[in-house]
Amino acid sequence: MTPRKRVLAVLNNQPVDRIPVDLWYTGEVGASLKQHFKVKNDFELYQAMNLDKIVWLFPGYKNPAADKFTGSQVGAQAVGERTAWGVPLKPIQSSDAVYHEFGTPPLKEYNSAAMLDKYEFWPKADYFDYQGSLELAKKVSPTYATIGPWISFFEVYCQMRGLEQSLMDLLTDESFASEILDRIEDCQTKMLKKFLQVLEDNLDLVFISDDMGMQQSLLISPSIWKTFFEARMKRWCDLIHSYNKKVFYHSDGAVEPLIPYLIECGIDILNPIQHACPGMDTAELKKKYGSRVMFHGGIDNQSVLPFGKPEDVRVETKNCLNTLGSSGKGYIVCSCHNVQAGTPVENIIAMVETVTKG
Repeated sequence: MTPRKRVLAVLNNQPVDRIPVDLWYTGEVGASLKQHFKVKNDFELYQAMNLDKIVWLFPGYKNPAADKFTGSQVGAQAVGERTAWGVPLKPIQSSDAVYHEFGTPPLKEYNSAAMLDKYEFWPKADYFDYQGSLELAKKVSPTYATIGPWISFFEVYCQMRGLEQSLMDLLTDESFASEILDRIEDCQTKMLKKFLQVLEDNLDLVFISDDMGMQQSLLISPSIWKTFFEARMKRWCDLIHSYNKKVFYHSDGAVEPLIPYLIECGIDILNPIQHACPGMDTAELKKKYGSRVMFHGGIDNQSVLPFGKPEDVRVETKNCLNTLGSSGKGYIVCSCHNVQAGTPVENIIAMVETVTKG
């Protein structure tokens, strides 16, 4: 099977010759892997490693009236002077890695709908580069599955208001929080519709990223989540499904209490399965939810991948295969987020080859 056919078979609950294996990594890790395998670009790397890569389609964003504010979408791939939402970005050096962190939240001092109406950086659907995503999709889709764009409710909210103020908003000012979320939803829904219309059959999954979990618990209670996010999530899932695409939902941390509600909303794939967190045991998740949702991720990149030995990684990967992938269906192996700079190349290879070579 080709990588694309293998991934699509899993997404459609069909038999596969083996469980697919994806890989998320930072730029520094990508450079190390390319050097190791003596390849020039990411696509040669996917082939050299025998990856079933799900290729990202993140449309660029450019406001023609303000070139200096041009930037990418928010999220792990944010680059430029500021995001499409007007959130300033600043490069931060951390050991061998460089990250673009979010600066001063632009809506931090806002307190009325009138002020929100005057904010100049609400993204406009026409400013996203759909054709660039389409060109990339056409290039890779004969071989690889594709995923995009990046959309979010709570992560965008926090970047625009700041985490502390965002949490206070949800507790103390339901009306104003809803005003902001309405705008966040509207901007992205317009963009998403255009993206789906332009990409057509060159797109397989839509990526919703909304980190709701911490290392030990949720960031917000299930009741707060239901108040602010349940109906919005359902609308997005329904829209995505109306175009016959799958919903790929990402939330780090201990999110098990939300999983039943997310499934009811219509998510198809849950990522990243951070099983070191309470409630996220892989065998239990498969037992409780495996008949209703697929899993992507699972391989620990907080301790095992960066600090273990290759044999530790093989044990970790086999455990995920035997639990999340116990039925031979419904699971795509991947690091449970971007593999970080400094992770031994031999550990990454051990993860992949445990799947591809047994």
